Amino acid sequence: MSDDIRLVVVDDHPVVLDGVRLLLRDDPAIRVVGGAPDAASAVRLVARARPHVVLLDLRLPDAVASELVAPLRQAAPDARIVVFTAYRDHAALQATLDAGVDGCLLKDAGATDLVAAVRQAVSGVAIFDPRVDARAAPRMRARLHDTGLTQREYDVVRHAAAGRTNPEIAEQLGLTRHTVTGYLRNAMRKLNARNRIELITKAAQSGLL
Repeated sequence: MSDDIRLVVVDDHPVVLDGVRLLLRDDPAIRVVGGAPDAASAVRLVARARPHVVLLDLRLPDAVASELVAPLRQAAPDARIVVFTAYRDHAALQATLDAGVDGCLLKDAGATDLVAAVRQAVSGVAIFDPRVDARAAPRMRARLHDTGLTQREYDVVRHAAAGRTNPEIAEQLGLTRHTVTGYLRNAMRKLNARNRIELITKAAQSGLL
């Protein structure tokens, strides 16, 4: 990846896109390549722009964020999806976290926090504002840290635990089958599991499932 970080903002309020551009203006390495006001246009934009990071509003006119995660993954499998919301305890937030986003950031974040979040997301770090859902996000972040699993590896393990096959996981997360196999292999190594069943068992014992 080049030093240029491409960012897409999915939000139905133009002021949010303008605000993000303003906050990021002093970091020339992060470039806002577009904004989308609804789910349908977001998928088209992400497929065309291939951003490194997507800032996704929790609620859009035609979808909630949890419904949009899978289509965005299919449109740009390598993009990191970070929920960008004003509501730290909205009912839809937990479903979005469960859908496997790469983080959650509150909209009152300052320029320093936003830049750091974008850069950390690109590097593969799961980003969660410490004020967001104190019951779920920090706890899961700590568990992932303890096991060494990345957010993407965790996503694949979670789908495997639900009984999905590798092709089904690949379709759900917008990945190739080869990539899914690689994530499972990495997860097995990190959890010291010899096979899929043992992986799921150890993930459950670690509090990940």
